[in-house]
Amino acid sequence: MPNPPPVVIHWFRRDLRVADNPGLWGAGRERAPVVPLYIRSEWRGSHPWTGPNRQSFLCGSLASLAANLETIGGRLIVRKGDAVRAFAKIFKERPVLAVHCNADPDPFGQSVEAALRSLCERSGVKFHVHHDVSLHPADQVLSQTGTPYRVYTPYSRTWLALEKPRPLGKPAGLDTPADIASLPLPVLADWHLPPPADGVHAPGERAARQRLKAFLNGKIQRYAALRDVPAAAATSRLSQDLRHGLVSIRSVFAAAMKAREAADAAGRANIDVFIKELAWREFYFAILRHFPHVLEHEFNADWRGLPWDEPGDRFEAWKTGHTGFPLVDAGMRELLATGFMHNRLRMITAMFLTKDLHHDWRLGEAFFMQQLTDGEIASNNGGWQWSAGTGADAAPYFRIQNPWTQSSRHDPDGTYIKRWLPELRDVPPERLAAPPRDGQPLAKGYPLPIIDHKAERERTLRIFGKHREATR
Repeated sequence: MPNPPPVVIHWFRRDLRVADNPGLWGAGRERAPVVPLYIRSEWRGSHPWTGPNRQSFLCGSLASLAANLETIGGRLIVRKGDAVRAFAKIFKERPVLAVHCNADPDPFGQSVEAALRSLCERSGVKFHVHHDVSLHPADQVLSQTGTPYRVYTPYSRTWLALEKPRPLGKPAGLDTPADIASLPLPVLADWHLPPPADGVHAPGERAARQRLKAFLNGKIQRYAALRDVPAAAATSRLSQDLRHGLVSIRSVFAAAMKAREAADAAGRANIDVFIKELAWREFYFAILRHFPHVLEHEFNADWRGLPWDEPGDRFEAWKTGHTGFPLVDAGMRELLATGFMHNRLRMITAMFLTKDLHHDWRLGEAFFMQQLTDGEIASNNGGWQWSAGTGADAAPYFRIQNPWTQSSRHDPDGTYIKRWLPELRDVPPERLAAPPRDGQPLAKGYPLPIIDHKAERERTLRIFGKHREATR
């Protein structure tokens, strides 16, 4: 038999789309048949950084990707196991000219890239890593002295001043060879996982673009005014799409700027606030890139070694949304039911766990990653350390949100609370914003508050203050 023609591989990871995909474009320019490759991990049963919601969304997005690739001449090839070993096997099956992929922002993904680069060098295969996950690489947004920023505001000024890259279109004519073997598309059973939550978003590139369009056609014009109102559903809801690369950050930015050009002064002000939230996302990518120890330790070394309470019944009450604090419980119930939580509630529930229950932020960080469809390691870590008071540009340790006043401020009518806690549907809104005065539960079947916020706030101040004095 004649030798098969050499191919070029594009390795899909967190870029599950055909439009504006730099790695896929790079592979398509090689003037050789393109093998679009996805490698399924082999862990089973449980994982510290993901769960049924995100894996179900992943499976649906891969099915969508496979269909979209067929429209441009491609065929998604699925393999499983260790990525480097999977590539080594492919290199033995047929000649490979080059491997293209988009860079992973996380340390583990970067270590795999390094190992794959070494394999390619030994095998005589070109290896190309493209920037994709953010508008600017972490090394591009630096201070005047060339050092990474540790605070958001000066980072954002530099970030905003940089020229933004434009999105690409779709490649064409990939011409994947028909004789390359592929496993079936992944399903949840491959990881021995239970069904996901009922409210998980529709997966896939088309669904992501529809969400972007819906956001730009109205909600973005009121983003600044309503983004902290969880009942308003006024945020973009694009976080899981950016996490899985169903839409590129370049496309989101370009579309937002186009909407800004057509908006009035008030609309432009709202869109500017949204743009700054994109900068927050990239700030946390940069923190993880320059300070990877944040995945194990407090960013601020002054707070390492803080004493945390051992998890027990209170941690279980927090995880299941049964703390007796309606807004906290509503946020946790939304998470469990949909694989999503409004960002304001992420801050409230995180600060409650760390400042009211005195539990290690790493416990909450891992639980969120296991539940969230949009679980993004950098942003999740940054948000948890911000709430705990230990992170980059974090809230000071003495800034401790009161869950009761947060209810009156962000859910004054109790709309959000009653949506997720139907047992409280007949409770007047004012009673949802203060602890019960009569010592009785707010409603039958709903627990009394598991702690006294005022007392636990004072305890937190003592813990942090004592630690600060002891480490000076």
